[in-house]
Amino acid sequence: MKKQWYEELFENYAETYDRENYTQGTKGEVDFIEEEIDFDKSKKILDIGCGTGRHAIELAKRGYHVTGIDLSESQLDRAKEKAKNENVNIDFIRADARNLNFHNEFDLVIMLCEGAFPLMETDEMNFEILKNTKKALKPGGKLLLTTLNALFPLFHSVQEFLKENEFRSKGHHFDLMTFRETSTVEIVDDSGIKKEITSSDRYYTPSEMTWFLRSLGFKQVDIYGCQTGKFSRGAPLKTDDYEMLVIAN
Repeated sequence: MKKQWYEELFENYAETYDRENYTQGTKGEVDFIEEEIDFDKSKKILDIGCGTGRHAIELAKRGYHVTGIDLSESQLDRAKEKAKNENVNIDFIRADARNLNFHNEFDLVIMLCEGAFPLMETDEMNFEILKNTKKALKPGGKLLLTTLNALFPLFHSVQEFLKENEFRSKGHHFDLMTFRETSTVEIVDDSGIKKEITSSDRYYTPSEMTWFLRSLGFKQVDIYGCQTGKFSRGAPLKTDDYEMLVIAN
């Protein structure tokens, strides 16, 4: 079976991933996560799409019990190596977020930096991830996720959005019927091998995210702007925000 683009991207990209600019705000993001759970070390945390474990490891260093799941064996190998070097104990599990078997086990689920949602091929698959997130949470538990903000390309006009992104990819296209951005990018993996990856990301509107989560039983859904390393409830979502921060409980 042909691998999906996100499987191909992350199969040998762990060390390179850790050097990306968007992965450099971990400590500030974990500061915010701690505030959201009132610094309660008894809280059990599930990190979906944990990648190389940057949030999970930082949380474990601060005394929290964390389970991390990811589809990429390469990313998880890197996460385990880093956790060992930091002398922290984390349950890293290779699993597909669309098929999870957790039930009422966690006080907090984090899903950050598009680690799982919204990379899937269909809205139904993305929604299945949210369903599994809700099932994994204890009653009253909290979800904290970041996702692509559809207001960004719409406000800047899709034509302008595509032109601005020509420098980083080719075959760049935004479908107004599906709110999907497709593009072909060239990457260099951890072995120095160049690859061309054709990605397909789904941008979501705030109203879509609110409907998804409320239909799953979340009572409160709050949406904010999202800046790397600077998560804040004091940052209203703006049309210049490439991502949005969603908090639901």
